[in-house]
Amino acid sequence: MSSLSGVERTFGRDELIVSKTDLKGHILYINDVFVRLAGYSEGQLIGAPHCIIRHPHMPHGVFRLLWDRLAEGRDIFAYIINRSDNGDHYWVLAHVTPSYDASGNLSGYHSSRRSVDENVLRTEITPLYEAMRNEEAKHANPKDKAKAGLAFLEDVLQKKAMTYDQFIFSLYQ
Repeated sequence: MSSLSGVERTFGRDELIVSKTDLKGHILYINDVFVRLAGYSEGQLIGAPHCIIRHPHMPHGVFRLLWDRLAEGRDIFAYIINRSDNGDHYWVLAHVTPSYDASGNLSGYHSSRRSVDENVLRTEITPLYEAMRNEEAKHANPKDKAKAGLAFLEDVLQKKAMTYDQFIFSLYQ
């Protein structure tokens, strides 16, 4: 994986990125849009951990919230910045849901991702994520980073008198 290029990749408002993972986050299925934006071949992605596309500017606290919600059997919408194989990046609004087998047992996760509004990124998400990362930077341990980032996010939401879902849906156009 290359260092960060600073180049943003985009995709159409009519396109969806789709992936499915097992319970440990290893990729089981991806669509062509995922392959195109990630910059890896399908063979490199299938079986790889989904974090292969994790961007270093993504706050730990957002992923902590995501995994906490999934562990409760709940879905989540989240703005995510991903990293392509060559160091480019792309923003998505992800909808991640638990998947169940025919017996009703949790079997993995499904994610559909849409393109995002640049104005929302500039005015809301980028400043919030930067502030979360600044709070997380005060800690060395990744678990402590995630806890601090999530606490910061919860404080912001409390001041806005909004739940996380209300905040996210207020941004979606």
